[in-house]
Amino acid sequence: MLQLRPFKSLGGADHGWLNAHHHFSFASYYDESRMNWGQLRVWNDDVIEAGTGFPRHPHRDMEIITYVREGAITHEDSLGNRGRTEAGDVQVMSAGTGVAHSEYNLESKETRIFQIWIMPDEVGAPPSWGAKPFPKGDREGFVTLASGKADDDIELRIRANARLVAANLKAGETAEYVLDAGRRAYLVPATGVIEINGLRAEARDGVAVEDERVLRVTAIEDSEIVLVDVA
Repeated sequence: MLQLRPFKSLGGADHGWLNAHHHFSFASYYDESRMNWGQLRVWNDDVIEAGTGFPRHPHRDMEIITYVREGAITHEDSLGNRGRTEAGDVQVMSAGTGVAHSEYNLESKETRIFQIWIMPDEVGAPPSWGAKPFPKGDREGFVTLASGKADDDIELRIRANARLVAANLKAGETAEYVLDAGRRAYLVPATGVIEINGLRAEARDGVAVEDERVLRVTAIEDSEIVLVDVA
């Protein structure tokens, strides 16, 4: 089963410095049919104006992944971590028992990110943060960027039975992703136009996936695709 969630149907708000669109209920946007998708709780499509950002605020017991689509985001937290994550790269924060952080666009142009929250398998663990560059040109098919699955040998670990993957496809190229039995996925083309198992999705649309074993994704236009595989 594939369920298309067109970008124009998403909730959100334009705050001036932040133009936010929410694939799931978040902040002032509430839709009881879009509370979560398995362990996936939040997928926000944020456009942050230059020189602005999120001031320091707290989190706990949530796995928070930031995928940078354009520009760069600068992170600083109460653990003493500070880092700049550029387009194509990923940062992961395990909030655990509690952490406060800020996220600013210190660049001269707008920054576009996906912020993805996944509910953890364990609570009350020590908080942590990490980031890693993933050059887009090195991606052939779907590449694992962050994972909590036991059989994945990946540097960016999360405390959830979930996996974040991405692919960059030229027009006409196809990539396949295999889902284990009983798992769900949520997929968003950051750019371009794709067809997934016969369903067409355009840039920033969401596709909720259930009861599918093989996802066959073909790029109709050059496309950048982000997918979360969850229990």
